[in-house]
Parts: sequence; structure tokens; C-alpha cells
Amino acid sequence: VQLVESGGGLVQAGDSLTLSCVASGRTSDVYAMAWFRQVPGKEREFVATITWSDEYSYYGDTVKGRFTISRDNARNTVYLQMNSLKPEDTAVYRCASANMYSARFWFDEYESRRVYGTWGQGTQVTVSS
Repeated sequence: VQLVESGGGLVQAGDSLTLSCVASGRTSDVYAMAWFRQVPGKEREFVATITWSDEYSYYGDTVKGRFTISRDNARNTVYLQMNSLKPEDTAVYRCASANMYSARFWFDEYESRRVYGTWGQGTQVTVSS
């Protein structure tokens, strides 16, 4: 599976932005998709995740209520709708996928990057104050 993110950019605090992640290749092997973000010098932070065929989705505490993850199976695409953006949301946002083998671990460890075996290159989101 290959993942390509898009949609990042420079916005002002309070604005909204939608990120996209297109999956290609053996997408039938995907169990769940996720978004993480990273700032230089800090740990990669879990943002949100969603299962590919079910309706389970979970969010990190810092984005809960502001961000929404969704998927379009026909387009093999996962979206991250980000509302009420804050300067502290500034980061490189990376898309990741967990395969069917990881499904047995996913419910207990969906916040851990170890569950996700494939990663995109990332897209920069910058929120100015």
C-alpha cells in the first residue's frame, strides 16, 4: 500500500482545513487508517483513526471535538476535517495504515504508531496566530 497526503497549507487561527490521504496498491489489505502529526523535537502525536470497513473512529484528546476523520472507500481516500485550528496544531501531518494482521492489536493500541506499517510522506499544516 502507498499513501499520499495533500491539503496542507498556511491558515490563520480559527480557520478550517481538510487533509486528504489517497491509498493505492493492495488496499484490500487495509484494516484501518490514521492521522498522526509531528513537530521537530517532539514525539509523533496520534490525531485520529478510522477503520476501513466498519464505523469505528477515535481521536486524540487535543483534537477531540474539532477534528473529524472520514473515509471514502470508493476513492480509497481518508479525510481529516480540521476546524477551529490553533497555532499549536502546526505540524507535519502524516497518514498511516494498519493491515489486517494488525487488526488484532488495533483496538488496544490504535494510538501507537507501532500498529501502522505504512506511512505517507506528510503534509505541512501551519496555523498563524
